[in-house]
Amino acid sequence: MTTIQSKGISRRGWLRWTAMLGAAAALPGRVWAAVARPEAAFGATALDDALAALGDAPQVHEGIQFTTPDIAENGAVVPIRVEVDSEALPNVSKVSVLVEMNPNPLAASFDIPPGTEVYIETRVKVAQTCTLYAVVEADGQLYMQSRETKVTLGGCGG
Repeated sequence: MTTIQSKGISRRGWLRWTAMLGAAAALPGRVWAAVARPEAAFGATALDDALAALGDAPQVHEGIQFTTPDIAENGAVVPIRVEVDSEALPNVSKVSVLVEMNPNPLAASFDIPPGTEVYIETRVKVAQTCTLYAVVEADGQLYMQSRETKVTLGGCGG
């Protein structure tokens, strides 16, 4: 009987190394995301506290187009859209979405890379009929638009 000696890595060894490299590659992204997250704003339980954690009091700006449904049948999946006119409001660095009556008002926060067209479309949970806010940070200042959405079936356990 002939025995073949392999001079390379075994299949099991290759799989082990691939798994370790994949885990190592994912780690820096998770660490970076945890550092960048505004913990105080996400942990706030009142709208005023969340806004204060984001920065100075935002001013209403017409360069922000904030779209929400007038009536949401299911508060667990309320579609929203935020668009910013880059000529009216240049140098946007962050967009946050707040839901007034939620247990934690800050629903989402997006970092915007320089030179990027600001267009965000997502879904948020809304506990009950209330006002939703789109807060935009541009040149170190906060600007906002708000819309009221009526919810027929609450999305936060209600």
